[in-house]
Amino acid sequence: MYAVIRSGGKQYRVTEGDVVRVEKLSAQVGEKINLDDVLMVGSKGDVKIGAPRVEGSTVQAEVVDQGRGRKIDVTKFKRRKNYRRHHGHRQSYTELKITGISAG
Repeated sequence: MYAVIRSGGKQYRVTEGDVVRVEKLSAQVGEKINLDDVLMVGSKGDVKIGAPRVEGSTVQAEVVDQGRGRKIDVTKFKRRKNYRRHHGHRQSYTELKITGISAG
């Protein structure tokens, strides 16, 4: 069984046992959470598509890690104008292990 969930403005296709990195959630490592924003649930031949969500379905997950991604360097430059700007960015993430999917 698989599900399509929405977290942090992005969509993820997950199955039981997957480990996914989503935008940072306010949860501690080891904590179990329920993701209620399920857009689609499917198995071999049976697919339920929500409008916009599948009512009563949830995805259970466990928080494995809280961290920050690799650094991205941002540089702005205009030639012959003495204009140079440089800064970096590291995006925070939460790593989730999917422990169960209930179709509702």
